[in-house]
Amino acid sequence: MTRRNLLILSLNLSFSAFAQERVDQCFTCHQAIEDRPSQLFMRDIHRTKGITCAGCHGGNSEAEEMEDGMNLKAGFIGVPKGDAISAACEKCHSDAERMKTYRSDLPVTQGTMLKESVHGRLSFTGNERLLQCTTCHNTHGIVTVRNRTSPVHPLNVAATCAICHSSATFMRNYNPSLPIDQMAKYRTSVHGTLNARGDGNAAECASCHGSHDIRSAVDVKSRVYATNLPQTCANCHSDSVRMKPYKIPVDQYEKFAKGVHGIALLERKDFGAPACNDCHGNHGAVPPGVQSISQVCGTCHALNAELFSRSPHKKAFDSLKLPECETCHSNHEIVAATDDLLGATPPAVCAQCHTPQENTVGYNAARTMRAAVDSLVSLEDRARTLIDEAEQKGMEVSEAKFKLREVRQARLESRTTIHAFDEKRLLEVVGGGMNTAQSIAVEAQDAVDEYYFRRIGLGVSTLIITVLAVSLFLYVRRIEQNRSGKAK
Repeated sequence: MTRRNLLILSLNLSFSAFAQERVDQCFTCHQAIEDRPSQLFMRDIHRTKGITCAGCHGGNSEAEEMEDGMNLKAGFIGVPKGDAISAACEKCHSDAERMKTYRSDLPVTQGTMLKESVHGRLSFTGNERLLQCTTCHNTHGIVTVRNRTSPVHPLNVAATCAICHSSATFMRNYNPSLPIDQMAKYRTSVHGTLNARGDGNAAECASCHGSHDIRSAVDVKSRVYATNLPQTCANCHSDSVRMKPYKIPVDQYEKFAKGVHGIALLERKDFGAPACNDCHGNHGAVPPGVQSISQVCGTCHALNAELFSRSPHKKAFDSLKLPECETCHSNHEIVAATDDLLGATPPAVCAQCHTPQENTVGYNAARTMRAAVDSLVSLEDRARTLIDEAEQKGMEVSEAKFKLREVRQARLESRTTIHAFDEKRLLEVVGGGMNTAQSIAVEAQDAVDEYYFRRIGLGVSTLIITVLAVSLFLYVRRIEQNRSGKAK
């Protein structure tokens, strides 16, 4: 042990000895009658720091006579009630200088955070806040959060929260819409199972919701607000040291942020896009397995999931024990579903399994379907180009432009229909879109041709009118000249 460590240990021992030697006549009397508060206070962290009963209750703890010790002039306040409880705690815990005297590294903002939190709301009596410090930390038997017996120790905090959050009667008074089975769900999750086994690193209530600064999930400052939740999960899941014992990769957040879901949620603030909990669950969080991942994706992509469940790939994937949606679309870094995913050559995902040598039926079907989709896209582009040209030339093509939506709808429908992996079914959808695109292209081309026809007609008419005007001018001039000659 180094000299520095020895010095620190010596100071701590001296301080503890000083704390024990301080006169606390209140404690001495209560200990003599063996009441519950004094028994709990024996191991209280405040007593070990040298804080006497008077530190919270006021009065003179050194007075031998009870009347003197509990004299109001000595600042005796008795047993604090309501918000006065937290005020008594804040007297020290919000005073940075005082906390330094006890060599505490605790932040001094807990009181402010509690007032601003969802638990800082008024209780149904309207006279005090919903929770006080002692609600979670105990009263006389307060110990450090690192102490296994603390109600807010990582292995105990879930049960502490459940005292209120699992009570239907209690929760009815504040938010009846909140479920009261979070604790039961948590115990079924990976986090809850590890926590129950004594793993203090596994996420518990405070890991996600915070401790003193807990806010409603719809509060933009909440750690579990939709756009904040991925980072909350990443606080643990991007920590390589913390995840090492579980052999879990730490790049999920990085991949999610690059994926189509992450871009929609984090960059475009699209709250319809899923966050971590939408796929993995909230309190009953568990990574989706082979049998459930399609159902998870299917909660949003219902039609795609239904088509896949009836497709020939469903049986093949099950026999190979492949996850369904994830196999083609990945999990966290999900790319936008473009036409490039379809086809028989890379980067098409079909090419991962289907080659000219293996699974040739699927290979040929993928080629045919990609060619059909490309034809539809090409016809749609041609139709749109012709409509734009006609519009620029001032031709009326509003009806054709409206019909172009049907082509776009067919293209989008084809991307969904692909999940059935039915060549005939896809060609029916694509064929309908191609016929519509072709008719629109013809109509737009007719409009463009009519424009040029009108231009040519206008040019010829202008030329004829010009010739007639010049001829008339010359004829009139000749007549005037003849009249002028006869007059002479």
